[in-house]
Amino acid sequence: MLMMAGGVIIIPGIDAIAKYLSDSLAPGQIAGSRFLFQLAFLLPIVLVVGRPLLSRHIGLNALRGALIGGATLFFFWGLNYLPLADTIAIFFVEPLILTLIAAVFLGEQVGWRRLSAIIVGFVGALLVIQPSFQVVGAPAFLPLGAACCFAIYLALTRRVAVAEDVLTMQLWAGIFGLLTLGVALGVGEFLSISVLDPSWPTPQEWILLAALGAIATSGHLLIVAAFRRAPPSILAPFQYLEILGATILGLLIFDDFPSPTTWLGIIIIVLSGLYVFHRERRLARGTTPRIDQP
Repeated sequence: MLMMAGGVIIIPGIDAIAKYLSDSLAPGQIAGSRFLFQLAFLLPIVLVVGRPLLSRHIGLNALRGALIGGATLFFFWGLNYLPLADTIAIFFVEPLILTLIAAVFLGEQVGWRRLSAIIVGFVGALLVIQPSFQVVGAPAFLPLGAACCFAIYLALTRRVAVAEDVLTMQLWAGIFGLLTLGVALGVGEFLSISVLDPSWPTPQEWILLAALGAIATSGHLLIVAAFRRAPPSILAPFQYLEILGATILGLLIFDDFPSPTTWLGIIIIVLSGLYVFHRERRLARGTTPRIDQP
């Protein structure tokens, strides 16, 4: 639990750096640099611990890489327009989207209680989105796009993780994420698409991009290590500490603090997600009536 808490507390540092750099670098370039440095840190770890380099599910890992690349791009793009805590709060409808995906595409049954919690969670997301939509318009939905991409990525991860090493999966997802964003940046530069039009970073920006990659690597490795030692039903609720970390960083660095309406939406999203985790944990133990069996 300490590993999980530590991982999710430091991960908002990724987003704070990305938001800070968004004034001078394109979101696509920041996202691509994240994967570049993450791979630079992760590859030696994979080699040292002796994990397999070749993937047995290269096609699925390619799709996972494209999805995580898209999720990162949408999220960093959203940071151009929204406060840090708001962006992360909207993104946290992802567990609810994942539950729906598991029901529709993976054949998992979702009872009326969890379905109700999902609907309530989306209402909370709209409470967070609504004030931002009045100010910036459609870009307020970018974190929602990131959540959709990431939920599909996790659904595919569930399928691949049955037969493949975790570090190998992360390595290849990073490689294909970098390739996806590299192609997108090439197209963006050719067509002069601002969100994908790269520029050469200054030495200070290179240092910040490297720090972003280091935080991403260490944070995700802590989370992976935590999930290897404890069941998801215990650890998953800790991910909401990320909103706390984002709120603190947003206040300290950008002087942003969520409005009362945003806090209400955040509370609704968190409670809905926690209820879904609670139901899944009880169902896994077989202590609930058959009417709501997943």
